[in-house]
Amino acid sequence: MPISKLRATPRAKALIASTAAASVAGYVAIFPGQPKVHDDTALAIKTAMPWEGRQLIAYLDRIAKPPVWTGCDGDTDDVKPNQVFTPAECDQRTAMKMEKRYRPALVSCIAKWDSQPLSWRGMMLSLSWNIGTGGACGSTASRIVNDATRAGKRPDFVASCNAATAFNKAGGRMIIGLTKRREMGDATRIGEGELCVSGI
Repeated sequence: MPISKLRATPRAKALIASTAAASVAGYVAIFPGQPKVHDDTALAIKTAMPWEGRQLIAYLDRIAKPPVWTGCDGDTDDVKPNQVFTPAECDQRTAMKMEKRYRPALVSCIAKWDSQPLSWRGMMLSLSWNIGTGGACGSTASRIVNDATRAGKRPDFVASCNAATAFNKAGGRMIIGLTKRREMGDATRIGEGELCVSGI
């Protein structure tokens, strides 16, 4: 159960609405000069990036076990010690990794992915960016939606949103920043749970 009760907010509803309004045939141009991405990818990036904090010089994330070199928007793929990135490189890495790797993995493991609510899909993609697609696909949040969808029933999306808040630990201990990210966010950043329930 989340520490804070998940509730819809005007700011999360506005983010969902602006993403939907920018969508043309389900695609959104999120970064200048970069290919368009699916609307759920765009929503996930807009949710996850403020939490990741863009780093143009790679750093060693010591909370991860084992520690891992990280750059741009929480990217750990082929990142070398003290590697330097341009903002455009980070835009491309984030957008293409989320669109070409993370989204297809969730499309494969979630029943009728494209029919599920945009806010829920955005939450699941943001979650997967942080915990990996294997963790997201194997989560209770995923199972709740898959079981109901496959049975021809409407999923309990609120229960799924709440289940995703369980991923608030790193290195075996609860992290307040992860708890805020999973739940209702903070003064300037929308939480994944907040996003999730604001569009269902």
